[in-house]
Amino acid sequence: MSSTAAMVGDVRAAHVVLSRLGYGPAEGEAARFVEMGLQAWLEGQLTPVDGDDARAAAALKAAKLRIAYEAGKNDEGDAYEALDEERGLETLGDEIAKHWWRTKWNKGVAWAERVRPLAELRCATVIRARESSYQLREVMVDFWHNHFHVNAGGDDIRASVAMPWYDRDVIRRDCLGNFREFVEAVASHPAMLAYLNNASSKASPANENFARELFELHTLGRGAYLNALFNRWRDVPGAMAGNAEGYIDQDVYEAARAFTGWTIADGGWNGMDNGRLPDGGAFLYMDAWHDHYQKRVLASEFDPSQPPLADGRKVLDLVAFHPATAKHVCMKLCRRLLMDEPTQALVERVVAVWNEHAKAKDQIARVVRAIVMSDEFAKTSPGKAKRPLELAMSFTRTTGAKVRADNAWSWSLEAAGQPMFAWPAPTGLPDVSSYWLSTSMMVSRWNMPILLMADWFKGTRVRLMKQMPDDADTAAKVVAFWSMRMIGMELDEPRRKVIERLVAGDDDVHAALDVGESELAQRVQRAVVGLAMSPEFQVR
Repeated sequence: MSSTAAMVGDVRAAHVVLSRLGYGPAEGEAARFVEMGLQAWLEGQLTPVDGDDARAAAALKAAKLRIAYEAGKNDEGDAYEALDEERGLETLGDEIAKHWWRTKWNKGVAWAERVRPLAELRCATVIRARESSYQLREVMVDFWHNHFHVNAGGDDIRASVAMPWYDRDVIRRDCLGNFREFVEAVASHPAMLAYLNNASSKASPANENFARELFELHTLGRGAYLNALFNRWRDVPGAMAGNAEGYIDQDVYEAARAFTGWTIADGGWNGMDNGRLPDGGAFLYMDAWHDHYQKRVLASEFDPSQPPLADGRKVLDLVAFHPATAKHVCMKLCRRLLMDEPTQALVERVVAVWNEHAKAKDQIARVVRAIVMSDEFAKTSPGKAKRPLELAMSFTRTTGAKVRADNAWSWSLEAAGQPMFAWPAPTGLPDVSSYWLSTSMMVSRWNMPILLMADWFKGTRVRLMKQMPDDADTAAKVVAFWSMRMIGMELDEPRRKVIERLVAGDDDVHAALDVGESELAQRVQRAVVGLAMSPEFQVR
């Protein structure tokens, strides 16, 4: 075993960075970060391997997730048998067509089978957060899942079934790539098409749900919504010169028309005769559903009768390269990676990088680099509250706890305020500390390490004593060891003494511990839980 003395040194900065840009340092990672330095570590994170790294891949391959249900029938009387088995995360490596049968209501299929792809993705998300060597990618995947949010727990089973492929083929693939390519991949994916109802959008009238969220959430942002000031497109500043500074409802309506016919090959009625759409869950463009007449979006004229997909792609060009989009998305990235209220100077510098590399394949990676290497990143003290998944994963990583695939992860995180891939609004999770630090939330936050230590989630295994160094033979040394492991520093004296007393009991904190193994293990667990409740652990 290592010596406690081997852990001394300034590793607090490493903990801060690895908690902002990851889910906290696993054993030995803070020391490796100090040895590498921020820039070298960052470059490795910005160029991850395709797919999962070896450690995460092995954990995913080994994972078994229980599926159990009683015998039953669907509404049409089609029966299915009872089942209770441990099954691997099989959907992750498949193609969507292989699992599209889960969306068919004319089949006798248990609900647990229908939502199995979503259940597997939820467990895979936990495993990747715990095991992946590319922690920054996991943070960026989380960011983009909230920016381009799909509530897979809603009414449309197609969104639920499609989620693993939305995660793999869109969010993970493009999370450090090019925004313009990213936004088209989002707009044409069955998960988003189902969630925001564009799959059913046809000419006269178009469904505006997707188009509205495209403007308001995905690109220009609410700050560029000028409908309260202008109700005619030509009155919007810059419009007559072809550079509208913001958008109004007319832009939303016209953009919705541009996306008519962007749908899903789901085998449904084609809307024209007794024919059916192709099946299998892929993106489908239905030219017969498209509104081919002229349009005007952001003061840009669209000629009638354009080639397939051209209208929608022109809208995506307009919004992806709009100045308001650069400001909106860069502000959100700064907020996610650094602080609730980024400085204007930082955002402006990051926007400049965004615009300079607008067509680069690694545009987003360049923007992330600009944020992380900024003076503001180096000088800003920790203060942004970890969300429940971050809190749980940083606990497992800093304590060396192992995680297992279990549906209880999803239930427990939802109880803590973070439903996985099921936030009810298209905004995605709140990303300001005030939301996560309310009175009710604080109770959940303090309970989190207690529940994890007791394996209440049925998904963790914590073995603290096996990780203790040989010379951690006093309460003071035990607390010093775990303080460095979990937060990279020792607490101030008043709080440190409280934690030390949890280990020492009535004895001197500097005296050799002389209690039974079981009693000592319980005391160490209480100390670790106490450290996890500290502000230094709760924020990043």
